[in-house]
Amino acid sequence: MDLNKVFENNKNWIKERLSADPNFFESLSKGQNPELLFIGCSDSRVAAEELMGLGPGEVFVHRNIANMVISIDLNVMSVVNYAVNQLQVKDVIVCGHYACGGVKAAMQSEDLGILNPWLRNIRDVYRIHRNKLNAITDEEKRYDRLVELNVQEQCVNLIKTAAVQKANRDRGLKVHGWVFDVKTGKLIDLKIDFDKYLSKIMEIYHLE
Repeated sequence: MDLNKVFENNKNWIKERLSADPNFFESLSKGQNPELLFIGCSDSRVAAEELMGLGPGEVFVHRNIANMVISIDLNVMSVVNYAVNQLQVKDVIVCGHYACGGVKAAMQSEDLGILNPWLRNIRDVYRIHRNKLNAITDEEKRYDRLVELNVQEQCVNLIKTAAVQKANRDRGLKVHGWVFDVKTGKLIDLKIDFDKYLSKIMEIYHLE
C-alpha cells in the first residue's frame, strides 16, 4: 500500500464530508455523544462503523483479538467504564465474526508464544462448552459455533461488571451479542437474553 495514497484519500474524504455538510467538522470538534459501545475483533475485515452504516461520533469502539472482555485487561475495562459511566452509552455490543483467526488459533494444539495467555481465555470457552462443540463433526461449523459461544461468554463477562450492572439498574442499559458473517456481510443478532444471564450470576457477581 502506498501511504501517500492514504493522505490523498483523506483529502477526498474531507471534501465529500464538507460537500454534504459544511459544518461537519465544526460539529464533530464540539464533542462526542455515541449511544453504542462496540467491542469487536481487530481483524481488518471488521470495520465497525461501516458495517453498521454509522459514521464518526456515532459509536465508541474497542477492538482486540477475538473481541475479548477480560476482567484484568485494563484496556478493555477502561473503555467499558468510560463509555458506560462518562459517555452514558445506551447499549453495549460484543461483535464476533466467522472465520476468526483468533478463535481458530485457540483450537489448535500449538505454542503461539505471547498469544498463549490471551488465547487461553478462548480455550476456556471451549472447555466450558466442549461437549456441545465436540458433537459438531464439521470442523468449520464447530469454529463458527465457538465464535458464537465466545461472544456469549464475553457478554456474560460484561454483565459481571459493576459499571454495566449499575447502568442497567439506573437507566436500562443492555448488552447484546452479534456475529458478522464475512462471507455475506450480514450482521447476526444472537439474541443474548440479558435479563436471564443477569439473574443467573447475581448471587456471585452482584456488585451494585
